[in-house]
Amino acid sequence: MNHDITAGGPRRKDVMSTHAVFGAPCWVSLTSRDLQATQDFYSAVLGWRWRGAKLGEHFRIALANGVPVAGIAAVASMWQMAVAWTPYFAVPDADVAVARVRERGGTSAVGPLSFPPGRAALLADRDGATFGIWQGELVTNWEAWRQAAPTFIRLHTRDAFDAAIFYAEVLDWATGQPGCCEVEYDGDEVVLRSMGDAVARIDSGAVEAAPDPEVRPHWQVHFTVTDVPGCTRAAEKHGGSVLREGETESILRDADGAQFTVTARGTL
Repeated sequence: MNHDITAGGPRRKDVMSTHAVFGAPCWVSLTSRDLQATQDFYSAVLGWRWRGAKLGEHFRIALANGVPVAGIAAVASMWQMAVAWTPYFAVPDADVAVARVRERGGTSAVGPLSFPPGRAALLADRDGATFGIWQGELVTNWEAWRQAAPTFIRLHTRDAFDAAIFYAEVLDWATGQPGCCEVEYDGDEVVLRSMGDAVARIDSGAVEAAPDPEVRPHWQVHFTVTDVPGCTRAAEKHGGSVLREGETESILRDADGAQFTVTARGTL
């Protein structure tokens, strides 16, 4: 089974077109300080190329084989934001999703704001893990995105079961609506599936275990690659650092300090 995901977002006017990514991860975005250094680093490590974005000179779109796969925003210093990768989930109505987050003890940091061709908000769940929501048209076909730059996200949190309930209520997981994401338990993890494929996992150790107070909740972005050791060496060579190294998975920091994971294809 293909466990890779990439980006997209729902179309507001065409309800049926939202179903492919309804409640699913649909985009990943990086806030950085130095736009050129960020582009140089990810070009070397992941082979990305770049194009401008409609939002202005501080923004770039990463391309893999010509397909848009991620966003870079060099606004960390300007907007006093953390340097970090953030996953975004597709929603049909950003205002409704933000209201649901607040009602359930989460917080809204930014938005919803207009980012043509859609609207976005930056949020945190009730344990402090940051995530975004996206309402708007697809930048490109979702399946093409999935093939161009396989991406996977994993929530490391204190209580996987409680977190799954929070996100399910915000994003309409497991509601039985056409195209909604399904939730299941797989060993010690909660697994989110869209159209049968696993697109995210929520992990806190054993699902039945007591919440772990040592865990700092966060969403970890995984990029699946063919050569994990090669990406690891490239990251070190271009100013990044290695937090954990392995043959099939390495946790890295880019030159600006943002953490991400490179994982061998087929292992997620």
